[in-house]
Amino acid sequence: MERIQMATPLVEMDGDEMTRILWKMIKQELIIPFVDLKTEYYDLGVEHRDATDDLVTVDAAEATKKYGVAVKCATITPNAARKEEYNLKQIWKSPNGTIRAILDGTVFRAPILVKGIVPYIPTWTKPITIARHAYGDVYKNVEISAKKGAKCYLTCENPDGTTSRELIYNFSDSDGIIQGMHNKDTSIASFARCCFNFALDTKQDVWFAAKDTISKKYDQRFQCIFNEIFEKEYKASFEKAGISYFYTLIDDAVARVIRSEGGYIWACKNYDGDVMSDMVATAYGSLAMMTSVLVSPDGNYEYEAAHGTVQRHYYKYLKGEETSTNSVATIFAWSGALRKRGELDKLPALVHYADMLEKATIDTIEGGIMTGDLYTMSTLENKQKVNSEDFLKAIAKKLAAYLA
Repeated sequence: MERIQMATPLVEMDGDEMTRILWKMIKQELIIPFVDLKTEYYDLGVEHRDATDDLVTVDAAEATKKYGVAVKCATITPNAARKEEYNLKQIWKSPNGTIRAILDGTVFRAPILVKGIVPYIPTWTKPITIARHAYGDVYKNVEISAKKGAKCYLTCENPDGTTSRELIYNFSDSDGIIQGMHNKDTSIASFARCCFNFALDTKQDVWFAAKDTISKKYDQRFQCIFNEIFEKEYKASFEKAGISYFYTLIDDAVARVIRSEGGYIWACKNYDGDVMSDMVATAYGSLAMMTSVLVSPDGNYEYEAAHGTVQRHYYKYLKGEETSTNSVATIFAWSGALRKRGELDKLPALVHYADMLEKATIDTIEGGIMTGDLYTMSTLENKQKVNSEDFLKAIAKKLAAYLA
């Protein structure tokens, strides 16, 4: 079979642990035999990030702005234990956070639905897409430990030389902690436009939720910017498309989501989206069955798996033990990136390949061949648990038949 040609490279960001092993397997089994793959490669494994003082992460993000499309493997965000395990110079920041800040994007995550995997919420018959603002809040915070007797203030030096100052707390009777967060009007506006544009592309309603009754300036700013942009720029287009936008409190949104059938975009602030995307993914079946794409307001795309590096399976792999690791989200990261590359470069053969890769993956699972996590959940009568590599080989066999 003649391999499909690419015109422009993808930015390829390699990662850590078991997902790094799967990354190589996916390329060998599912991509390179069918596509003349062109990538600009960046090693975002934690040891290489440490060796480059994390500059490789910045370089990868800048390359994404240059080429427009990237695909990223799951990576380690170090904590104290990881710093010791990998003998790191310091506890580096989340590479995802760095990339998202540079691209100023919104993360859209949606479940991959397959026959036999029934959501834990029985009313969810359609996918729920989580739109997560990918800038600021706790991921760009500043933290200070306060001693007993300290008075902590929030201070802002204004351009005209004046100072705004508010007492945060008087720690008169105890040690404590304080945290400072920020966001930008420009980033919030980009978030809103990304959500509304994605809704028009996918013909889905948009729900936005925050807590402006408690956060009367910070969260209310989000609500006001969303509302203003919608009314001025998108209301007519939404009415024409037959879709809607509404704002509600985050606790009300959670209640509505649980009672809903799905089929909409749920826009969340950064931390809310981080938590709720994992909740939605788990309720639909598995974190490994969740697509994730970072969309920037100037048209750059970064596709990744929504889950972590599967540390437990990696330790088994290092011992020579067999693993049955679900690679679906990583496969769909590759298919999403290759499809977008094909769309931007007007290469219908590459778009078709991406479609067939996803179809082969889903058909393999629905045909009864699946990894251990899906095997325990699947309601199919005739099902077979296979190891990590055999799962990919089964997909490759179907893919070859579809492309032929």
